[in-house]
Amino acid sequence: MKLSPSLLALALTAATLPAFADEPAPADPLSFNIGGVTEYRYRGISQTRLKPALQGGIDYAAPNGFYIGTWASTIKWIKDAGGDANVEVDLYGGYKTEVASGLTLDVGVLQYYYASNKLNPSANTLELYGALTFGPVTAKYSHSTTNLFGFADSKGSGYFDVTGTFDLGDGMSLAPHVGHQTVHHFSAASYTDYSLTLSKDFSGLVLSGAVIGTDAKKEAYTSAVGSKFLGKTTFVVGLKKTF
Repeated sequence: MKLSPSLLALALTAATLPAFADEPAPADPLSFNIGGVTEYRYRGISQTRLKPALQGGIDYAAPNGFYIGTWASTIKWIKDAGGDANVEVDLYGGYKTEVASGLTLDVGVLQYYYASNKLNPSANTLELYGALTFGPVTAKYSHSTTNLFGFADSKGSGYFDVTGTFDLGDGMSLAPHVGHQTVHHFSAASYTDYSLTLSKDFSGLVLSGAVIGTDAKKEAYTSAVGSKFLGKTTFVVGLKKTF
């Protein structure tokens, strides 16, 4: 079974490196980032048909804990699904604060936007999220208030994940991750993803390597173009510069 436009739509969501709202506030209020990955994975599913992507973003973090930002990446899944969009643009804003000693709360809203995507239902998706961080571990839940990435009647879908970020010293960190995507009214498309990312920070230039996999069903996540399984276990290399 090939991936239909609605099924391929979930294949939209997945990056190797944490982007936008998951990142800690920078030392300066305004920051920029630009980079590339050998494959754009989001929630374990390839957004680029197993091919490389260019990415970049802008963030503003106010001293009072409020933040806004935008992030973008090249993609292939919408055109593979019969639509017309080459770029994903994320717009987000939220509030981060310490609610107890060592415990940080982060809440916000995230709009995934695909200009003129022409899919029906539209691929554009709005999610609300909340996260708690204690020490090196963050638990987060994201809840869709619209249809999820083109799935019909999927409002109320959710993604829960737990990610650790462990400082290894000398600019190196290790980040294990596990998450579960539930697609409302479409259980066959629900799945669990997992990854292990090793990163090295060279004074703002971050090189990373990640092993990423899922238990997604091949019949649900096989690209209509090239018949490639978009949730296969893979190794992704990324390079990102923050300034």
